[in-house]
Amino acid sequence: SVKIFIKRKGLENNVIELTVLLKKLRSLTLNQPGYIYGETLRRIDQPDECIVISTWRSLQDWENWLKNEERISIQSEIDLLLGKDTEYAVYEE
Repeated sequence: SVKIFIKRKGLENNVIELTVLLKKLRSLTLNQPGYIYGETLRRIDQPDECIVISTWRSLQDWENWLKNEERISIQSEIDLLLGKDTEYAVYEE
């Protein structure tokens, strides 16, 4: 399996719109082949930052999800609201 660390900063901007988009993205993720589990952690010393740890069966499953057009559209809206790109790091167990 692989774990994806997804870092987002600027969460205090446009909180309502951002929450709606993140919930949409999360609900889409739940139905993706190979998705196992995810958790979201908010940084204590910088409350406008969070990290999502997403676990996938394989790197290919994650890459397929990255190419999903609906995911790309929602992620673009999220990045626009945050004012910066979401960062991704992929790790294997």
